[in-house]
Amino acid sequence: MRKLYALLIVLTALMAFWGCTTEEPVVDVAKITSQPKEFVGSETCKTCHLEHYDSWKATNHSRMAQNAKLNVDAFIVDINDKTIKADFQKLADIGKLKLPVDQIYFPTKDEILYTLGNEWKQRYIVKKDGILYISPIQFNTETGRWVNYHEKDWDKRPWLLKCGGCHTTGTKLDPNDMSKSSFTEPGVGCEACHGAGSWHTALPKTAVFEKRDTIINPAKLPRGVAVQICGSCHNRGKSTMEKGAGWPVGYTPGKALETYYKSTSFAAGDKKHMYPNEFSKGHHQQYIDWLKSEHRREGVTCTSCHFVHQLGMPSTRFQTKGQGSSSCLSCHKPANQNMAHSIHSFANCIGCHMPRIAKSAESKDIHSHVFKTLLPSGTLENKDIPNSCQNCHRHKDDDLAELQKRFKILSSVPSPRGKVVEPMNAYK
Repeated sequence: MRKLYALLIVLTALMAFWGCTTEEPVVDVAKITSQPKEFVGSETCKTCHLEHYDSWKATNHSRMAQNAKLNVDAFIVDINDKTIKADFQKLADIGKLKLPVDQIYFPTKDEILYTLGNEWKQRYIVKKDGILYISPIQFNTETGRWVNYHEKDWDKRPWLLKCGGCHTTGTKLDPNDMSKSSFTEPGVGCEACHGAGSWHTALPKTAVFEKRDTIINPAKLPRGVAVQICGSCHNRGKSTMEKGAGWPVGYTPGKALETYYKSTSFAAGDKKHMYPNEFSKGHHQQYIDWLKSEHRREGVTCTSCHFVHQLGMPSTRFQTKGQGSSSCLSCHKPANQNMAHSIHSFANCIGCHMPRIAKSAESKDIHSHVFKTLLPSGTLENKDIPNSCQNCHRHKDDDLAELQKRFKILSSVPSPRGKVVEPMNAYK
């Protein structure tokens, strides 16, 4: 027994000795952070952030660009040459094409390297002379038809220069040789909003504070700074850093967007994407609208209404926190019960205050984000400015002057007072 005790004492002493002398891995933070910050890709992020990765996969951000060679299911429609040309002929018949159908390039499925989008429409990336371009065909999901996209000059518009920076993550442009431009991953990945992650992934979890400092968490930024991350792509304009670029080259999350990007405007001559009242006509311009809104002045930002990557199934395809106007009613208590509101008793805030006046695939398929009702009087003053009333099928063909007159009367009528009449069954 004494020998056994002695052996235990010796073993304990040896373990204590080894425990004290075993070298802990030394983290050279300075060395890691002295290296250029690089993008590592969302597949690396998921090794530690699996739940958020899964929720991100459920968003359209993850499908803004998909590798068609690695994922054959990226196509939302069959690339049928006969069907596509038949739809293009319909466009030609009404004068919507800039080239005859037989002079337009129609890619085969084998030529398509990446797909863009999947919710409203889908476009297709091909390579010519080593440079990636958006081919001239677009499929609109809600109408199920093929339409044209820059059929005349598609091969004069390098994708990564024009808009690839908002469809890929870790985009690097080579303005001297666009064929050498590259990206880390297709789609709007984790690092598009959190910044390049090489330092963050290189540091161990034990380096708690250093690790936190090497990645951007938009939720911990001032709201006015965080919203610019959304605004870097939900925007339209020109890069201030790279001639010809349509996205904010050089911008990274946390920086001041205006240094890198100049948004478009009607006043600057953009009649294609803006209405005369500076409301957006084109798609991915929500940030331009929001800048003009009362929401902006009150500090209500994109994430006040939209989830970025909600855990679980989102309630709507727009990733809103509530369905329809319930998002509005979570903050806005109905304060005005006059007839202008009560006559529209279905409580459809969005119908009037966020009219569908912008276009993603088909005309008027996405909402304005100025959050302001457009009255008939605006259209009467300028026929090119839409109004909320005629945006609704009920009033689509109504006389504008009459609509404005009715609105003025209704909005000045005080709320009804007196006994509330209970609903009754007259046939009982």
